[in-house]
Amino acid sequence: MISFTEGQIMAWLSPLLWPFLRVLALFSTAPVFSMRAIPMRVKVGLAFFIALCSQAMLGPQPVIGVNDREALGAVAQQVAVGMALGFSVRIVFAALEMAGEVIGLQMGLNFASFFDPASGGQLSAVGRFFGNMATLLFIVINGHLVVLLAVVKSFEFFPVDGNFFQALAQMRLFELGSALFSSAFWLALPLMALMLFVNLTLGIISRVAPQMNIYAVGFPVTLTVGMVGIAALLPQLEQPLLTLLYRALDIFQK
Repeated sequence: MISFTEGQIMAWLSPLLWPFLRVLALFSTAPVFSMRAIPMRVKVGLAFFIALCSQAMLGPQPVIGVNDREALGAVAQQVAVGMALGFSVRIVFAALEMAGEVIGLQMGLNFASFFDPASGGQLSAVGRFFGNMATLLFIVINGHLVVLLAVVKSFEFFPVDGNFFQALAQMRLFELGSALFSSAFWLALPLMALMLFVNLTLGIISRVAPQMNIYAVGFPVTLTVGMVGIAALLPQLEQPLLTLLYRALDIFQK
């Protein structure tokens, strides 16, 4: 009767187990991959397929037994790194959505809000539009492939060693928080300046011609100018999205 020891079984499973757990954790938080429209069976199968295909790029993985004290730490490390990588990509999308929120506020369209299934919160019409554009651009520029390559390369910077707390300390996700607000501000700045100019012009007109109903004229003007500004801004979103994406993923590939 053929029998196998635990060490032999783990030696066979380790090259697939750790990448599989990390990729599956990525799928739970990363935009596009974490969509509820994708069945869980598809996510599990795709994570296994990616882990299988990544064997050519990964070196030998450590063999950690099920009963070893490092086993729980190793599993937690893979889940933490995968979820953090997906969360960093989500921050990139949040920057564009926040820029849309700021633009919508300047245009006076923030009263129209929708439920966002990705974040579980409310987004204005412009913020939701920018979020959808970010998703489309993410696919067009092969952002999903960049993320999958990053999760494979993350094994060089975050090798499987069971040191969960050291992995958390090395991620430096707090740096992305400041990048979120600054990037959203710079993306929305041209339209903010344009809407400020429009509002100043309307204010001057209301002083020069007080008999004019500025409230009846102002909203159509700001809405029209805002739409034209958004149309001019959309072709320029590709490079900022790429820059933010690579900046977010650099934390896991250094």
